[in-house]
Amino acid sequence: MTTQLAPNRVPFRLAAPPVSGVLRPRLLAVTLGLALAAFLLFCVETSIGDISIPLVDVMKALFGVGDPGTKLIVHELRLPRALAGLLVGIAFGVSGALLQTVTLNPLASPDMIGITQGAGTAVVAGIVLGWDGGLGTQSLGLLGALTTGLLVYALAWRRGTTGYRIVLVGVGVAWICTSATDYLMARGQRFQAQAALGWLVGNLNGRTWDQIGPLALTTAVLIPVALLLGRQMRVLQLGDDVARGLGTRVQLVRVAVLLVSVGLVAFGTATAGPVAFVALAAPQVAQRLCGTAFPPPVASGLTGAVMVLGSDLVAREIVPGTELPVGIVTGVLGAPVLLWLLVRANRAGSGG
Repeated sequence: MTTQLAPNRVPFRLAAPPVSGVLRPRLLAVTLGLALAAFLLFCVETSIGDISIPLVDVMKALFGVGDPGTKLIVHELRLPRALAGLLVGIAFGVSGALLQTVTLNPLASPDMIGITQGAGTAVVAGIVLGWDGGLGTQSLGLLGALTTGLLVYALAWRRGTTGYRIVLVGVGVAWICTSATDYLMARGQRFQAQAALGWLVGNLNGRTWDQIGPLALTTAVLIPVALLLGRQMRVLQLGDDVARGLGTRVQLVRVAVLLVSVGLVAFGTATAGPVAFVALAAPQVAQRLCGTAFPPPVASGLTGAVMVLGSDLVAREIVPGTELPVGIVTGVLGAPVLLWLLVRANRAGSGG
């Protein structure tokens, strides 16, 4: 007699202790610690540049006091980049937490199910083929990410969806988009390929206030929605049949969670490009710091902010006189996390 896996389950589960009242103070303490770390990194990010500014002066400038020259440098030149790193990290971290929770799969993230690859394909097509229709890189990335998210959901639909099918379909779509991007890069002129590559690796250089506004508005709207969906997501963790028995509209909740997740990562990718591995690694780090059964969205978002801001500081300082794209550093840091998750699943005898 053989035991089969339930069709709405992935081959391995997120192994962690369940949330209990004893762990809530730990969750609160870790969240506050991550918020403090993100704020400190945000201030340091604003203080460095061709002219170093003491942290005390940076904090004064952030509150609109201090030397007029310092306020000009902070508000007009450095604050957009620091805010981009903060908001992109939050958006990617929360998006990854939502995907991993709704699919019950620690490997589910926008990097893995094709969302960021779809954004990249749209941008490269616009640059190489001239299909931008007057749209900028930011608009093309947003359009590509949203379109890919809808495509993954439509292909995974079969009298409803399951997290397992979404992940499998997403992996296939990701490889299709990656192949299309590689073809377009090979077909394009050298200057076109260079322009596309600068965006594809994930970059915070040269961010402006015009690019920050849409992402700030998106995070302000969608993150409260994600928190409101938290109870329904916890019910989905019991399985679709149990969730239906408790009165939860399973498919409606799953669609809502996926829309919120895709919306966050779409606007984040449109702002800074597909910053690698943040959406995958941040929720897993936050989950283990907080000791929860599934990635907590707020802590995951703050962990993502710490990762992006910290990686951007490393990218700016590791090679004197050169500012590397932030995606290079997050890729170096995130790849070991992916390998660790795979090894951990395999040791548990459930990773195939």
